[in-house]
Amino acid sequence: MFTFETSDQKVVRRFRIAQFNGRTATFRSADAAITGHVRSIVENKSSIPAAWVITIIPEGPKPGIALRPAPRVRAFAEDYF
Repeated sequence: MFTFETSDQKVVRRFRIAQFNGRTATFRSADAAITGHVRSIVENKSSIPAAWVITIIPEGPKPGIALRPAPRVRAFAEDYF
């Protein structure tokens, strides 16, 4: 799990919408990007200005699936008679 704190209301809104819709969200830091499902958003009531703690469950990288096209099969009329 990845946890971070933010006071940016736009970021919090974007993550709440992603959590509600069951979509993945991406958090970009200075050196890395974390993509995953939002587990929780909790307001830190003791901080001024308001801050929220957001927890993300990271997704592993999707494996690249190399699919080959199916071989073409040609049937001719003389094959059936």
